[in-house]
Amino acid sequence: MFKADLFKGKRFLVTGGGTGLGRMMMEKFVELGADCVICGRRGSVLEETAKQVMAKYPGRRVDTHAVDIRVATAVEEMIERIWVTGPLDGLVNNAAGNFISQTKDLSPRAFDAIANIVLHGTFYMTNACGKRWIAERRKASVLSILTTWVWTGSPFVVPSAMSKAGVAVMTQSLAVEWARHGIRLNAIAPGPFPTEGAWARLNPLKEGDDNRYNTRNPMGRVGRPSELANMAAFLMSEEVEYINGEVIAIDGAMGIMGNGTFSNMMAYSDADWQRIREQIQSANAADRAKRS
Repeated sequence: MFKADLFKGKRFLVTGGGTGLGRMMMEKFVELGADCVICGRRGSVLEETAKQVMAKYPGRRVDTHAVDIRVATAVEEMIERIWVTGPLDGLVNNAAGNFISQTKDLSPRAFDAIANIVLHGTFYMTNACGKRWIAERRKASVLSILTTWVWTGSPFVVPSAMSKAGVAVMTQSLAVEWARHGIRLNAIAPGPFPTEGAWARLNPLKEGDDNRYNTRNPMGRVGRPSELANMAAFLMSEEVEYINGEVIAIDGAMGIMGNGTFSNMMAYSDADWQRIREQIQSANAADRAKRS
């Protein structure tokens, strides 16, 4: 589908690139000739991922940086360290956080936990790279991973929906502001793509597992990670650099079918929501234990 050396000589940074969809996209870039940098909060996970990918693709380089993108100074320091070893040609804003909850049960701290990663962290990353590209007169591409909720909203994931919508507006705004500098910004709005981390917080009851999409998705299935990775590679390529300021859905047309991702949860009981909270707390505790 792509030229084997499509990204030869390029260097991309993928946030949240150690696991899940971030890893899939990063590995696709490396397969096509790029060197990559991945960042996230779990240093040991990042290092293991980098080791595996470099072993699979000899001659390619995957650097790692443990960072909390919610902290603007930490982001700035990381980007400065990256630039010391060489500039970037692209950024993929993939890092995110989310969990389902009745909005009335959200505390300010819970809201901030999502908004600080998705909205603030994405801006910190984008601006830290962007100002360096502008100063160096370097062409570059930014790709942000959103959701179809940016157009429709979604119950039970309000902090994420609000934050992702903000990133969509950032994408459109900076696509115009920075185009004259040779910097373009686009976004992908995926439908359901199961990953271990996301599913533990967005499908904690495992109701019907993935089979529920047999009827709720026009294509009768969830997305395949390779499909998202291919879309990311396409949009990051200079072969299509006239695409700028776009948010492109990849969801099997589920977003225009009229049944929101979490609309089935309208029928959940208080007992169901209590079970959901307990499952998410358990997933969070397990995740914290893995961080270094």
